[in-house]
Amino acid sequence: MSIADRVRVKDVQLLSKRRYELKSATLDYRRANGEWQTQVREVYDRGNGAALLPYNLKTRTVVLVRQFRYPAFANGYDDLLIEVAAGMLDDAEPELRIRAEVEEETGYRLVHVRKVFEAFTSPGAVTEKLHCFVAEYDATMRIGDGGGLADEGEDIEVLDLSIDEALAMISDGRIVDAKTIMLLQYAALHLFR
Repeated sequence: MSIADRVRVKDVQLLSKRRYELKSATLDYRRANGEWQTQVREVYDRGNGAALLPYNLKTRTVVLVRQFRYPAFANGYDDLLIEVAAGMLDDAEPELRIRAEVEEETGYRLVHVRKVFEAFTSPGAVTEKLHCFVAEYDATMRIGDGGGLADEGEDIEVLDLSIDEALAMISDGRIVDAKTIMLLQYAALHLFR
């Protein structure tokens, strides 16, 4: 049985459409025991995104970025977030979009980009699917300073860290971003063995 056989959408109302869409959906869901249950869910649709971890096996380093994130601040996180380069697809192909995003944020023009997985980061309320990539980098690929786009409110610091330090930053709470944790763990398991 397809999950679509267990869902009957009764009503969807648009609550807000500023930059992205916030909707309220009323649906009937058939539970595992066969009974139908009416549910109301708010859904934030911001489109899909992509994230990439540049890594260098020879120097055992990774490139991350540090920037202000208002939603994290509003939830009590009083520091800049350390993350992998990432961005919304805006109807572009994931690999093309992430190449441009990495160049804007880090200043690196990467050659061989490889997709390693897709993930829903907050599937209880957000529709976003994140396409996750890795790519080797070296100093010759640096074509600019990075830093993001000021007209988009970006004020990004580029970090070149050892993989060991980056993993320690997860353990001690300096890295709390989910996509970054997932890609660093992927790197530890599959790239820096």
